[in-house]
Amino acid sequence: MYAIVDIETTGGHASANGITEIAVVIHDGMNIVDRFESLLNPEVPIPFYIQGLTGISNEMVSAAPRFRDVAHHIHELIHDKIFIAHNVNFDYSFLKYHLGLAGHNLNCKKLCTVRLGRKIFPGLPSYSLGKFSRHMGVEIENRHRAAGDAEATAVLFSMMLANDREGHIVQALNQRSKEQSLPPNLPKEQVEALPFTPGVYYFKDAKGKVVYVGKAKNLKKRVCSHFQNNKPNKQKQDFLRSIYSIYYQESGTELMAFVLEAIEIKRLWPENNRALKRFEHAWGLYAFEDQNGYVRLAIDKRRKYSNPVHTISSVLDGYSLVRGLMDEFGLCPKLCFIQKNNDPCTSPACKGACTGHESSTDYNDKVLAAISHLKSALPTYAFFDAGRTLAEKSCILIEGGQFYGMGYLAHDFASDDLPSLKSALTPYPPNEYIKNMVFQHASRFPDRTRVFS
Repeated sequence: MYAIVDIETTGGHASANGITEIAVVIHDGMNIVDRFESLLNPEVPIPFYIQGLTGISNEMVSAAPRFRDVAHHIHELIHDKIFIAHNVNFDYSFLKYHLGLAGHNLNCKKLCTVRLGRKIFPGLPSYSLGKFSRHMGVEIENRHRAAGDAEATAVLFSMMLANDREGHIVQALNQRSKEQSLPPNLPKEQVEALPFTPGVYYFKDAKGKVVYVGKAKNLKKRVCSHFQNNKPNKQKQDFLRSIYSIYYQESGTELMAFVLEAIEIKRLWPENNRALKRFEHAWGLYAFEDQNGYVRLAIDKRRKYSNPVHTISSVLDGYSLVRGLMDEFGLCPKLCFIQKNNDPCTSPACKGACTGHESSTDYNDKVLAAISHLKSALPTYAFFDAGRTLAEKSCILIEGGQFYGMGYLAHDFASDDLPSLKSALTPYPPNEYIKNMVFQHASRFPDRTRVFS
C-alpha cells in the first residue's frame, strides 16, 4: 500500500515552520482506496508570499485543527505504507519532525516521484509537478493546494506503475538502495560512479555553479553521508535542494585531498562552505620607513593585498616575537611600538635611534638583519607520499615557511634539485592553513620529508 502525501507549509524547513494543509491519498497499486485532507492551524503567522502562492490565509486556518490534534490519525494512516511525494524528502522531513513532536515515530520506506519520473519518463524538460503533469496530460485542480497536488501525484504514480518496464520502483524500494535519500535532482548514476579513494568532490547547482566543496578519505562513503541525515533545519533542506550534479578529483592521499579542498574553497568561495573561509592568520609583522628615514616594525591586523614580513596567529605572539628581535638585534622599543608613551626609551640595548643619536643607516641595518634572520629561520622542505597510481608520487612544497604548491611526480623523479622540483609542481597562493597542516604531517613522518638548505 502507498500513502501519497502533499503538504502546504509556512516555509521551507520543518524545525521553524508549521503545516497549513495536508492531503493523504491511499493507493493500493491499482486504485485510490482512501483519502484524507485538512487545513491545519500552523500556530505561526503565514507569510504574505506563502498566502499568495497557496491561497491559504491566516483567517482560513484560524479555526482549523492543530497538527497535534490530527497527528494520531495521520500516523495511523501512513506509518505502515510506502511514503510517496513529489520531492519526498521535503514532505517526509516535515511529517517526521511534527509527528515526533506529537509523540509518534515515522519510519517508512520512501519513493520520490521526481526521481522516478526522470527514470521512467526520461528526457522531459522539467520534472516540477506543474510542468511534469502538463506534459503527461494530467490536469491539476487547485495547484499549490495539498489535495490538488496529491491527487495529481497519485495519477502520475499510477502512470509510473503502468510504464515501469525496467523495475525502477522495485529497485528503489530495495533496502540496500539509498536512492530515496538522495537529493531529488541528483542522478543516482553520478553517486554510483564515485570511487572509494581519497579526493575532493564538488556539488553543483542547476546552472553548474559549485555550491559546496568537500574532501574525503573515501569519496563514495563521504558523499553518501551527506544524504543519510535528513535534518529538518533550513540549512540542510536548502542545501539538498540545490544539488544537481557531482564532480570529483581523485587524490593520492588524504593530505592531498585536504590541501586541494582548502585551495578550491579559496578559489571558488562556495556558499555552503564556512569553516575554511574563516581560517586566516589575522596578524602580521610589517616594516615601513618613517618620515625620519628609520625602518620601523609594527604588529597589525592583516589586510587584503598587504605584504607582512611575517605572519602571526595572535597579537600576543606578535609582541613576543618583536621583543625577542629587540633583545637579539638591539632594536628600539619605541620604533617597534612596544613602548608607546613619550618617555625616553627604556631599553639598554637601544643606541639612541629614537632620539636621533644612532643614524638611520646603522639602525636600519639592524632591522634588515632581524628580518633576514626571521626569513632564514623559515624552512624549505618537500613532503612526499603516495600518488594516485603506483607510477607516481605526490609532493607538497613549503618554501621559506610558506606554502608554494603541490602536484604529482613520476615515481622515479629526482627530488634533490629545488628549481627542478618547483618547475614540476603547480604553484598556488600562500595559505597558512595548508602550511600548518603540512608541517604537522612532516613532523609526524620525517622519513617522507626532504629539507632543502
